[in-house]
Amino acid sequence: MKTQLMDMAVHAVPIKKLQWLSSVFCGIFMCKIVYDLTGAISASFFKGYSKLSNKEKLEWNNRGFSTFHSIVVAAGSLYLLLISDLFVDSEDVLFVNKSSTLSETIMGVSIGYFLSDLAMIIYNYPALGGIEYILHHGLSMFSIVQSLLSGQAQFYIFIVLFTEITTPFVNLRWHLDVAGLKNSKLYIYNGVALFIGWLVARIILFVFLFFHMFVHFDQVKKVYWLGFYSLIAIPPVLSLMNLFWFWKIARGMIKTLRKSKQT
Repeated sequence: MKTQLMDMAVHAVPIKKLQWLSSVFCGIFMCKIVYDLTGAISASFFKGYSKLSNKEKLEWNNRGFSTFHSIVVAAGSLYLLLISDLFVDSEDVLFVNKSSTLSETIMGVSIGYFLSDLAMIIYNYPALGGIEYILHHGLSMFSIVQSLLSGQAQFYIFIVLFTEITTPFVNLRWHLDVAGLKNSKLYIYNGVALFIGWLVARIILFVFLFFHMFVHFDQVKKVYWLGFYSLIAIPPVLSLMNLFWFWKIARGMIKTLRKSKQT
């Protein structure tokens, strides 16, 4: 344990700490800018925006920076996992110990987003979400911070961050509902896309994550103790939450398709 803590101290050098803090503040600043832009653009191009209640405008703008964050981190995760060679197995460095300036910057920005969103959720509780959102954001930040400080298990962090790719479909569904377009074809198409995307990104991808951890358990065991137990405990919790939400999405899609067929 003492050796692992020393390795963390070596990884978290002052210049890296400055980079991490800068990326976190960039994430917070990004949320603020996109929140304001969402309100300004919506007021200019969507006539129904002015008719929304203050609570609905708050959530409308909040979902704007939620969508923006999900696109940024999903694209970054896809690049790091599939295009770059960062996590390719090599003899000199275990994949669980691999990190880069880009990977740590994306993680810092994501922490900034989760902090911003969590602060809004708690301050306006329960207008923007219930306890399940607080749990989700808390577990996500806890995992990312550990990986950032230790420089370990970033491969698995980016698999989980890629699941944010489903967020734009969730938010569009809410926007269409509030805009009175629940009976439109776009709402139906988006619902089907959400179902398929959730199945692939948040169900099947988690199965791959568990399988990959099992196959590479010899390397997973070398993650420092708190990170190791978090890898064992947190993904199953997130997976159960994803299954619960998937059940609700499936019910909603079936209900919408039946209603559309009757119409």
